Amino acid sequence: MKGIIEAQSPTVNDTCTDCGSFVDIGAVIDEHDTLLTLNFVGDSAQADAESMATRAQTRFAEVQTEFVTKTEGVDLLLTFNVSAEKMIFQLENGL
Repeated sequence: MKGIIEAQSPTVNDTCTDCGSFVDIGAVIDEHDTLLTLNFVGDSAQADAESMATRAQTRFAEVQTEFVTKTEGVDLLLTFNVSAEKMIFQLENGL
């Protein structure tokens, strides 16, 4: 870790001065991670998927939705504009 800290720009401060922990934000959040796939099963799979899609569209107007019907249920594919929107949606909905 010492090598990582020494190699980074002097203007970067990603070390917590209180606890000494270090995090590389790029390793935690991938800017291209915008696709969320949710699987729904059971008699209400389609309705549940549509409800979740509506929640996503209400929260983030630009989200793209796609439903994939399978023999065992429905997959909902949500494509967000940026990975932060995906993370926020997951946190807000306990996903």
